[in-house]
Amino acid sequence: MEIGTLEQKHPGTYTFNEVLRLRKSCRGFLETPVPDDMITSVLEDAQLAPSNCNTQPWETHIVSGDKLKELSEAILRVNKAERFTPDFSFDTDEYHDRYKERYFNLGKTMYEAFDVKRDDKEGRKEVSDLNYKFFNAPHLAIPFMPSFGDNVRVGGDIGMYGQTFLLSLTAHGLAGIPQTALGFFAGTIKEILNVPSEFKMLFGISFGYGDPNAAGNSFKLGRDPISNNVTFHQ
Repeated sequence: MEIGTLEQKHPGTYTFNEVLRLRKSCRGFLETPVPDDMITSVLEDAQLAPSNCNTQPWETHIVSGDKLKELSEAILRVNKAERFTPDFSFDTDEYHDRYKERYFNLGKTMYEAFDVKRDDKEGRKEVSDLNYKFFNAPHLAIPFMPSFGDNVRVGGDIGMYGQTFLLSLTAHGLAGIPQTALGFFAGTIKEILNVPSEFKMLFGISFGYGDPNAAGNSFKLGRDPISNNVTFHQ
């Protein structure tokens, strides 16, 4: 089963093994909003994520409707002006070896799915801008975080919260995509959502019902066998 068909199965009937293998990053959503009680159920699942010293360092904002449209327009505007306000640095040029190979493979696969050639600058920009239109998703979740020391541990906590959120989406017949690209506009997003500046932002998760006909959902990237990245000690 692919994204867009999951909602046809009753929520709660998937095994954990199925949830793990059905989850994928969704790059195209239906406009259909998710019922409030289902969003609440996903949030309650995510709340069970582990955290360092049980600090539970997430302050989650769910953005929908007119506010989501306002946010999208603002991000598109500041992106065009190259006014970036990230809380954390990020540079894909630092990728190397097999990590860089995987990064390039994602880009190649995605642009091919959208039938955009390497030298088509305008086409590549349109695909990139889908990030800031939230891939047409009706909802966006942003787990803001307090700042503790070098933020490594709290960042790990936020990552585990995000993964729990994503797996719960799948179990509920929904789809989502974590978007670190939104982190480049943390300042703008916090201003629009009236989030205190002392909170930090790593990523947002666009979510809703996956569109099975969207070009961005026509592929699913694989994973390396564990023999490539696991070392056993005895």
